[in-house]
Amino acid sequence: MSLNLSRAAARTGLRVASRSLQHRALCSVASETRSQKLERIATELLDLNKIERHDYGILFRLKLGLNRYGPAVSGVGSSSAADASASGAAETKAEKTVFDLKLEKFDAAAKIKIIKEVRTFTDLGLKEAKELVEKAPVVLKKGITKEEATAIADKLKELGATVVLE
Repeated sequence: MSLNLSRAAARTGLRVASRSLQHRALCSVASETRSQKLERIATELLDLNKIERHDYGILFRLKLGLNRYGPAVSGVGSSSAADASASGAAETKAEKTVFDLKLEKFDAAAKIKIIKEVRTFTDLGLKEAKELVEKAPVVLKKGITKEEATAIADKLKELGATVVLE
């Protein structure tokens, strides 16, 4: 009988020991400072591969209540949220960073020079660049920065083309 009691005591002792180890592990995570926690999270995020980072980004936005088109707006107190999103939309329009370069028209005498210039900033061959220029008004390049767009527009204007940034 004492043998059975010692076995039961040993089993409960193991349970108690495993519980205390679990408790210590939880306490160490709980006692972890905020900066240590952030360091640990950052390290774990850096260890993710590209697909896992993409999935994490989607999950994080969903948890925050954001979607592809901006923050989710609830019915309660939506007037201030709508005003904030409207002002945010106005600011993004004012701070446009990506432009399309559109050729409106050009001097017939400068057509060859314009075609050569179009070839320098696109990956088009002679025939494709000629067809593109002859289609004016046409967008020559999409999604470029303002600095790059103004540099190209200045070159084309010097050659006798009318260029618009959209």
